[in-house]
Amino acid sequence: MGLLKKKKLDIPRRRVVFDGNARQVSAMDNNRDSSFRRNRTLTGSISNNLSTTHHRTDMESPRTKAHHLAMQRRKIGVVLLIVVAIAAIIFGLLMQFTARVTVAVSDPSISSAIDKKTYENAINDYLSSNPLERLRFALNRSRLSDYLVQKLPEVDGLSSVKLGQIGETNFVLTMRRPVAGWTIGTKQYYVDAKGIAFEHNYYLNPGVEIVDQSGVDVKDGLAIASNRFLGFVGKVVAQSKVSGYTVSQAIIPQGTTRELEIKLKDVGPLVKLSVDRPVGDQVEDMSRALKYLASHGMNPGYIDVRVSGKAFYM
Repeated sequence: MGLLKKKKLDIPRRRVVFDGNARQVSAMDNNRDSSFRRNRTLTGSISNNLSTTHHRTDMESPRTKAHHLAMQRRKIGVVLLIVVAIAAIIFGLLMQFTARVTVAVSDPSISSAIDKKTYENAINDYLSSNPLERLRFALNRSRLSDYLVQKLPEVDGLSSVKLGQIGETNFVLTMRRPVAGWTIGTKQYYVDAKGIAFEHNYYLNPGVEIVDQSGVDVKDGLAIASNRFLGFVGKVVAQSKVSGYTVSQAIIPQGTTRELEIKLKDVGPLVKLSVDRPVGDQVEDMSRALKYLASHGMNPGYIDVRVSGKAFYM
């Protein structure tokens, strides 16, 4: 049996090429495959966060690299979007913020310039008490209007709020238009159609002067006449003009607020009227009585037309 076995020394060795290039190629192949040989420690990493100067990144495939780049671009895009959104919010708040107050009036027919500083200071006082309302979207216009009306009776209300320059807000006010002047003692008041008394008038002086002799205590900014009474005065003025007479003064007699005495231009006697009787009937009775007295050459001190179908004079 020993004859069938070959000795190891009898096995011929393979031919080895001692060429230098062959050795270099063999070394490169060994280095290339050494990373994946069994029982060897891998020295590379697929993480994209490791420094390439200390760690090998040969294990990353082109697809993995493209994925990491896409993630980085996405993160940068999100950061830029957040920055732009924050900048837009800040800019919007700056545009809405009221740092400076300007005042204008809604009616261009006013005859005199308003004292803008007074109204700007009043609005600034309100905003100082309510700092959140310096942002226009948070402004309570109704409450601001009530504040201005209470503090400055000549203001009828807040018409609108407009954007000015950056940090500037323009408040447009409506001023009270007087329908009659109201003299109480030595002080001059004006009355609008709502029956509110105020002192500062920016319109032309009304043609009718109401003299209050009733003795009723009046305070600035409070209603001193009802809308019905003021409407009555207006109708008396209008219908007297149709009949050819011009009312120059209206007087509230002492002890009552339901009667009215009017003084006519170029006519001697006063005319007494009642708020409870229709204006047209009283003006008609007044016209007839004045014509009758003029035709008879009489010039009494007053004419009373408060009773229907009758006229008393003295």
